[in-house]
Amino acid sequence: MTWQEFANSLSQTMPPAELSPYLQALWFDAKNDWDRAHEIAQDVDDRTGSWIHAYLHRKEGDLGNAAYWYRRAGKPVPSSTLREEWEAMVKALLA
Repeated sequence: MTWQEFANSLSQTMPPAELSPYLQALWFDAKNDWDRAHEIAQDVDDRTGSWIHAYLHRKEGDLGNAAYWYRRAGKPVPSSTLREEWEAMVKALLA
């Protein structure tokens, strides 16, 4: 799937079936369903899942919890905007 196909899928009511759990979480986040995105992210116990989990807590405003998850992901707390981080994650996962 390309970046543009992913972006276009956001007009649908459900994510494309072929999306990984990582991309599903980010898809639901883009649809303003933080709870569903968080459910998916917390069920993926690896560094990428931790990165998405960190981003979601950063978005929520729980910076202490976000910092914990960024450490688990092996990533620094970003200085970019939430939108920039979201887009960078989607593009990295689509690559």
